[in-house]
Amino acid sequence: MSVKLNETQNIVDKMVNFFVEHEDLRTKSWFLSNAPGPLFMILGAYLYFCLYAGPRYMRDRKPFELKNTLLIYNAVQVLLSWVLFYEGYKGGWGGHYNFKCQPVTYATDPISMRMARAVWLYYIAKITELLDTVFFVLRKKDRQISFLHLYHHTLMPVCAFIGVKYFAGGHGTLLGFINSFIHIIMYAYYLLSAMGPKVQKYLWWKKYITILQIVQFLIIFVHTLQIQFQPNCNFPKSIAALLTFNAGLFTYMFSSFYVHNYKREAKQAAQAKLAAQAKLAVKQE
Repeated sequence: MSVKLNETQNIVDKMVNFFVEHEDLRTKSWFLSNAPGPLFMILGAYLYFCLYAGPRYMRDRKPFELKNTLLIYNAVQVLLSWVLFYEGYKGGWGGHYNFKCQPVTYATDPISMRMARAVWLYYIAKITELLDTVFFVLRKKDRQISFLHLYHHTLMPVCAFIGVKYFAGGHGTLLGFINSFIHIIMYAYYLLSAMGPKVQKYLWWKKYITILQIVQFLIIFVHTLQIQFQPNCNFPKSIAALLTFNAGLFTYMFSSFYVHNYKREAKQAAQAKLAAQAKLAVKQE
């Protein structure tokens, strides 16, 4: 019994030491970056509002239109995503970083600090994106608030916090770099959609955003998996494994979403078209 307790204690000690050793002192004093408590409070309030308080408040009310709010919000998100993509490019992935293996550097030179600031800004962006769901609730877009949506929006700030707190740079930042590019397109779509029916009729390319998201996670899956086969790579293999698992899980979830929403809709549309043609043929007879 005592042997098992000692083994458990050793595992806990190793985990604690790992995170203590990898704590990024550069970002420790930055806003919402020192401890996870404030973030968990924000996420708790977010889930409480989206799952309970918000729907209860909106139950007997008409949905809010929020047109001007959405125009401003989505425009800000497009700009923020562009800044993050640009900073990720200049801070590492535009030539300074190695795609095969990029260890985390805790240096304070201008390039390293530029990437660290980009990681922190990405973390803040993930928190602001919680408003996506808040707006869905206020507009009574209940169909949009799926398990995938809530899981994705809740998990991403947690992952981003871990990045800021311990790994503000290095191999894992490719996810934020690619994700920011996709979010430029995604929030541009939402911005155009918020302009009204005259613009919405031209927005036929929503499903391709989902395809881009799936491709993104496949890239990250391969990019992080390869670390396990490089014994001389100094990027933490345990963190790479978590990123690989998360990318694989999101690939599956987004693929299932795509099949459920777009393939089924296409099949139903084709069946409706055939039924209409058959009905027309009967009338002509």
